[in-house]
Amino acid sequence: MMKLHSLSPTHLSSRHTKMGFMLPSPTNPREHARTLMSQKENIEAELDAQFSILKTNNIDMTTPLVDREGFPRADVDLYAIRHARKRINELRNDYKAVMSEIETALQAVYDPSTVGSSPTPSGEPEVVQHTGSTDSAESLLAFARVDGVAPSSPAAEAGLRREDLILKFGSLARSSFTANSLQPLADLVSVNENRELQVIISRSEEIMSLRLIPRKGWGGRGMLGCHIVPHDP
Repeated sequence: MMKLHSLSPTHLSSRHTKMGFMLPSPTNPREHARTLMSQKENIEAELDAQFSILKTNNIDMTTPLVDREGFPRADVDLYAIRHARKRINELRNDYKAVMSEIETALQAVYDPSTVGSSPTPSGEPEVVQHTGSTDSAESLLAFARVDGVAPSSPAAEAGLRREDLILKFGSLARSSFTANSLQPLADLVSVNENRELQVIISRSEEIMSLRLIPRKGWGGRGMLGCHIVPHDP
């Protein structure tokens, strides 16, 4: 299965504050993306720490902090719990914001022309009709091939099959890749967990549009459940 790797952190001196975390000001797109990935990892680490405080007290985000008579509970650390809950809510907002910025940053790195675009509504797999425009699906070149699909995986649920040729994956097209590496695809998947991506494929000379939602916990490795290899037309 395709392994996903995070980009290494890079320090930037010019930053602005957002909900208690420092987000970098856009400079070099690649450096900007790396710094945002580092910020994402920091937020995840603090979320784990705050949730551990709740777990230590056998409390979750909704457990009542008063007893049956309406008095504050004496068997838990109320101050620590309230602070942890407040911080978790802040961090969740930070996480949502930084994930959105990462997606935009990666688009700027791998396909600047798509920045600001949004996916089309979800639906059943559909055949893409040729419109004659220069950016239509049929004008795209395949950059990857599906070498295997695990049963009941996100890829299988989306309708991907072995030997499908990938023409576009989210915002990524053949021009998004350099050398014989699919790292841009791995990066895009890593920041789109549980978010729908449009995948345009070629199958038996037919162009099709699929909807793929990367996710963990489906019963196998990775968030796609398929093996994708580079393809040269």
